[in-house]
Amino acid sequence: MISIVIPLYNKEKQIAYTLQSVLNQTFQDFEVVIVDDGSTDGSVAEVEKFEDQRIRVVHQQNAGVSAARNRGIDEATGELIAFLDADDEWKPEYLATQNHLYQKYPDCRVYACNYEFRDLDGKMMQTIIHKLPFTSEDGILSNYFEVASCSHPPLWTSAVMVKKQAIQAIGGFPVGIRSGEDLLTWARLAVNEKIAYSRSVQARFLMNREDKHVPKRTPDKCDYVGLSLIELYNQNRREMYLKKYISYYYKGRSLHAIECSIISEGIKSAFRAIRYNCRSIKNYLLLLICMFPRLYFKK
Repeated sequence: MISIVIPLYNKEKQIAYTLQSVLNQTFQDFEVVIVDDGSTDGSVAEVEKFEDQRIRVVHQQNAGVSAARNRGIDEATGELIAFLDADDEWKPEYLATQNHLYQKYPDCRVYACNYEFRDLDGKMMQTIIHKLPFTSEDGILSNYFEVASCSHPPLWTSAVMVKKQAIQAIGGFPVGIRSGEDLLTWARLAVNEKIAYSRSVQARFLMNREDKHVPKRTPDKCDYVGLSLIELYNQNRREMYLKKYISYYYKGRSLHAIECSIISEGIKSAFRAIRYNCRSIKNYLLLLICMFPRLYFKK
């Protein structure tokens, strides 16, 4: 049996669509653990419209998505945990694809498949995944950090299944940070576990942000994710591409800071990007942009 963990917070308009994509699976041996993270809208009422004994709701005070996922992991009764966000969806063969990986690669404890994006207008966009170490439909993702440094994230939360023991062994998802908790979780798993990966597109990220004028969320001041990645590298220096991945992370953090007009953080992150990949010309151009942000914001 596969335990599906769905953190739920104020997704009244999306959760029914997401749950229906679960019930439409060709693989039906599952339970659904929905962790209501203190929703204040009608999200729970939407869930209660589904009369399926495999669905159960666990309630907690609002503590964030990581705490909700961790609670779901603890409540799950299955050996395998599949994560699904409350505003994403699966294609009908998603669980069957993950179960196939589980059966085919018994030495692995992490399983992932490809995914796609859909915007508000219904336009579909494919991921860009480079440097997979195999040419067949599926295989072992032995170079996670190399792929992650030059592609869309090869592991994305709603397209990942893990063994319960594996995710618990790393302490679950980090609590207390606003973004990047999944990124850090997959990195910690990648240095400890083998990952089975399918090229098949079986999950869909719904880009359903309704108000495009809402300001971007500013980067976490403490930079817990970046510092934890550095610590991970210091403990696993054999992972040569992890160093490049850290540079890739700081390049993104720097650009994010610039977009939020936090120039000092942009410069600091650009220097760290250079430190962990001093051969990248793009990192030096990034530093130049930080010092002269009008090069980035062309009017």
